[in-house]
Order: sequence, then C-alpha cells, then structure tokens
Amino acid sequence: MGETQTAALLAEPFGNFPAIIALNASALGDQIAMRDDEGQLTWAELGERVERIAARLLEDGLQRGQSVAILGYSSIPYALVFLAAVRAGGVAAPLTTSASPEQLAGMAKDSGARHIFIDRAKLNELGDDCFPQLTRIVLDEELDGWMAPAGTKAPAFEPQPGDPFNIIYSSGTTGIPKGIVHSHQMRWRQFAATASSWLESGLPVRSLASTPLYSNTTMVAFLPPLLAGGTVRVMRKFDVGRWLEYAQADATTVTMLVPVQYRRLMQEPRFDEFDLSPLQVKYCTSAPFPADLKREVLDRMPGTLIEIYSMTEGGVVCLLEAHKFTDKLHTVGRPAPGSELKVLDDEDQPVPPGTPGNLIGRSQTMMMGYKNQPDKTREGYWTDPETGDVWQRMGDIGRVDEEGFVELVGRAKDMIISGGFNIFPVDLEDELSKEDDVVEAAVIGVPSERWGETPVGFVTLRAGARDCEEIRAAVNARLGKTQRLALLHPIEEMPRSHIGKLLKTELREEAARRGLPA
Repeated sequence: MGETQTAALLAEPFGNFPAIIALNASALGDQIAMRDDEGQLTWAELGERVERIAARLLEDGLQRGQSVAILGYSSIPYALVFLAAVRAGGVAAPLTTSASPEQLAGMAKDSGARHIFIDRAKLNELGDDCFPQLTRIVLDEELDGWMAPAGTKAPAFEPQPGDPFNIIYSSGTTGIPKGIVHSHQMRWRQFAATASSWLESGLPVRSLASTPLYSNTTMVAFLPPLLAGGTVRVMRKFDVGRWLEYAQADATTVTMLVPVQYRRLMQEPRFDEFDLSPLQVKYCTSAPFPADLKREVLDRMPGTLIEIYSMTEGGVVCLLEAHKFTDKLHTVGRPAPGSELKVLDDEDQPVPPGTPGNLIGRSQTMMMGYKNQPDKTREGYWTDPETGDVWQRMGDIGRVDEEGFVELVGRAKDMIISGGFNIFPVDLEDELSKEDDVVEAAVIGVPSERWGETPVGFVTLRAGARDCEEIRAAVNARLGKTQRLALLHPIEEMPRSHIGKLLKTELREEAARRGLPA
C-alpha cells in the first residue's frame, strides 16, 4: 500500500518531499534506509530522527526559508540534518569542505544560517573558535543529545513551489563561492520522475553515493532513492577498494560516479574479482567523460550508463544513454524532454548547424538565483530579444550534429586565442591522448609576448614513457600550425576538486612556476 501511495504522489506535478519521507518511514519500518561507514539506519529510525531534529530546529527559532549550514564528511548524521532542515521548512546549506577558513566563514554568513552542524574532524581542523556567531552542534558527538526528545514530531510543513529547498555553493577557487538556490519545485521536477520510473520498472533501489553531500552531483544518488523508498549508502570518502566492497556487499543497483572515479575503477587490478551484477543504472556528470573511458565502462560494468550534462544553476539538460548510442560516445547526448538549447556566436547570434559556439539553455530545472547576488545572477542569463525568455549561459563551447547530439569543444573561459586564432584545448588534448605513453592530458593557454596566448600541455605518463619532447613533436606533427604546443610538461597527478573537476587554474599557476614560453 505504501509503495502504491508513494507512486501516486510522485506522479503529481508538485509534491511534498518531507511528507513522502514520512510516508516511507511509516510504511517501510524495519527496512534499511541508509548506511554509512559506521553503521545503518532503518526507515522507522530515519523518520523519527528527522522529526526530532526538525522539531529542535524550530524550537531554536528556525524561520521558514532560513538556512541550516552543514560542514563535514558525508555520513548518516549529515544526511539526517539535510533532510531535517527541509522538513522544518528551512533550507539545507551544505558547505564545501575543501574551502579555506575565510571562504567557509563567508559562506556561512552568506547563507543566513543561525545553526551550523559540523563534524569533529572539521572542527579540529578549524579550531574551537570557528563560527562564533552560530549555534554549533558537533554532528558525530552531540546530535543525539541535542535533538528533541524521542517521539517528538515537528509541526506540519506544506512547501510551496517557490520555497527554497537548498543552497549549493559553487566550487570557485578564489573569493567566496556563489550560493546557488534551488526551489522545492525544481527539486521535485528533477527527482520525482526519476524515482517514479524506478518504481514502475520494479528496480530494487539500493544506491551508492560516493561523492560529497555538499555537491549537487551527489543529489542524484541521494534524494531520488529516498523518494522511492530505497536504501542509500553514503561514503565518507571515495576509495576504489571500499567502493567495490560496498557495491558487492550491498548488491548496489544505482550509482552516480564522476569520470575520474570511473577511470580509477577501470585501473584497479582487482576490479574483475568483484560481483557487480546487480548494478542496473550508472550515472555520470560534473566533468568531461572521454569516449574511450565510456566504452571501457560499457564493456566492463553491468547495467545502463547515462551521462548527464547540465549546470548546478540549471539551463539545458542533455542526456546520453551511452549503452544505446555507442556511436555517439564523443557527445553528451541530446537535450532531455523539456530542455532547449541554442548555440550562439560571441555577438549572441545563432551559428550554422555543426559550427562551434557558446551554449545557452533553459529547462524546467532552473535555479532561483545566486544567494544575495542579483547582479551575478543576471550576468549568467541571456534574454531572448524577441520573446523576453530567459536562458542560462552554460559557459561551454559546443556544436550540435545533424541528429541533435551535442559535442562539447571546451569551456568558454579556457579557449585559447593565439595570434588571432581560436584554439580549443579539447582538440589538442584528444591528440595527446592518442599517444600510447599518455594516460591523461590537459592543455591551457599561457601569456605569450609574440602570440598573446600559446598552448601548453600537461600529461600524466605510463611507466617507461618517452620523453615529453618526443611526444610533443609527434603530436605537433599532426596539428595545424596555429595549434601547436609550445611546451609539454609531465605531471604526477592532475589537480582536481573533490568531485573530480580538473582545476586548470592550478595548472596555469604550475605553468608560471615552470616558466612560460616566449
């Protein structure tokens, strides 16, 4: 009865996320709702603790639409606070653990939170004097004693479509990251249909979430499984061996991984020793997913492979069902139903089909805006001069083929202009990757007195690889004169964010330290 009722609610154009969590908790009782590295929680326990935390937040004066800051490694207590903040009518505001102390203080202030839930590891790192203006609760030590008494229920909360659901802080490397605000309506549109499709297919939902809970990427493996009444395991930190052990032990059916995680799994010598046969749905997003890696994942891992291309801010959503379109692995798929895409030149004029240009998009899953930054919000939009419709600038350069599949050429900010010619780093990276000695390649533009900018490459190499000068010469022989690499540097490991995004800013700093070409 519970599953039938949940399925009916998920089919509605808008719904009450906390109410479905409560419904699942009542109907599923002793079934496992959540696991982490330390233990597990039944649905009944999850439902009761979410109510108790929400009740205490409200008792402490939490106002409707007010943020609740969370900082630490992914865990059951972290997940409970996220859910309870929304249940109380507040806004979940997970903070980026890799941010500097100054950035964290700025994000907490920007969010408007009066509470911060922090784990002991992060508190030890920041010191006891951190966040002096906020009520501070240590997640892994104080939460059980802090929440309202057993059996307490929070007052009813009926969300409106425009109510804020969460704030996701961008992973900017300098300054205070922008807070991207998502509404209840946006989250419902994103995840209710996914949960509904799993229920309709009869998929037993056992999800493995191995990216941080502060990341928008992780929400796909966290929120829809709970809507569907499934089980979610959250990992404190991604580790290849532990991921394989968990996937086998839990009989994981659904997961979200970023490309670097897929690559590390494929490189694991013991990979084929694990039984992953229950795995039915694999997602990927957040960073470029090389075609050769997609092909290897398809060959070696069971289940479907779906690549999602979008932004935390919203805009177009493209989907590539890689298992169905094996001849389109170099693309990110086609716009999903309800999504629209345009390709514009630098003067915001449409370009001919097949021509690279700036991608703009819109969909039913657009952010409410950047918290406290209306000017920055407007900067990211493009308004159609004929219709007044608002579109999101995606920040990527891409082209659309005759079948509507979108191929990314590179980030707009990463495009290199050398001697007046546009150079797309991805073209050079693809050529470098063709060399057997190269494991991974990245190309950046650096200042040049002669050309304005010139391409410089970084590569991670296999054991016994040729000298970088030999590799550079071989690649340059295949490139046009305006594209050729000025320098090629070996690097032990590419700098990445916690969710696997390549940090080209750090590569530019490294290039400056090693010396720039003339």
